[in-house]
Amino acid sequence: MWKAQDNHLRTKMQTTKKERFIGLIDEHKKIIYKIVNSYCANPADRKDLEQEIIIQLWDAFDKYNPEFKYSTWMYRIALNTAISYYRKEKKWHTKTDSFDNATIFHLRTEETEHREQMNKKVEMLQHFIQSLNELNKALMLLYLEEKSHSEIAEILGISKTNVATKIGRIKLKLKNEFLKNLNYETE
Repeated sequence: MWKAQDNHLRTKMQTTKKERFIGLIDEHKKIIYKIVNSYCANPADRKDLEQEIIIQLWDAFDKYNPEFKYSTWMYRIALNTAISYYRKEKKWHTKTDSFDNATIFHLRTEETEHREQMNKKVEMLQHFIQSLNELNKALMLLYLEEKSHSEIAEILGISKTNVATKIGRIKLKLKNEFLKNLNYETE
């Protein structure tokens, strides 16, 4: 009798845990998508990394400390998994978004030219960010997510001062890369 009740209770607890986990993943799935898209170039790698991140989150779910925000904990695990995946698999490629070239009509207006220039700048920024090392890439990802320096420091396990210094240096480096490429294009 006790064994049947224990099994029922255990099954109910596991279902509850599984449901809470799925709910939290669903609520914060954008974090996973952003990290996966930042660290992997092709869809197959993105899917592999996504699965690896979810497995790592599930394995660590019992260790989650509710004193911290779930998103902070999730960023930490997802970024560490992405960095490890990148180092292990060496599957870093330049991210290239394919554009639909099957368009029959291509009306060139001032708006389309402006949009093309913006797309080009966004591509350049993505390329420059992808060329950063794993830690700096994670820093920029979190910075672009408008996380505070305190949150970034907590997620990456470095000091708030170090976050500010590194972000300043990365921004300067990105600015110089932009200027160098823009000057190169105008020559």
